[in-house]
Amino acid sequence: MSTMIRKQVYIEPRQEARLKSLAARLGLSEAELIRRAIDRLFSAEWTWGRALHPGAWERARALREAWISNGEARSTVRWTREELYGERLDRHGRARPR
Repeated sequence: MSTMIRKQVYIEPRQEARLKSLAARLGLSEAELIRRAIDRLFSAEWTWGRALHPGAWERARALREAWISNGEARSTVRWTREELYGERLDRHGRARPR
């Protein structure tokens, strides 16, 4: 077995419950599951969008292709910083600055 380094992290109660449940179901230690998650995070196949939303890139690509074939897609989309920030605030239920 390779040398291990001890780390202490804080997780939320819901994360602990899910981690314990999965570890019991798979017959693995919680530490092993965390190590595997870290390895997956940094694996060559992993990308932010695909890991967080499996299938989302494929759905987005299909939607874009449909828009292009229907003539609905624009070649370039431009947003202002304020529009993007405002959308983010709306999404998280926060008031926009005045």
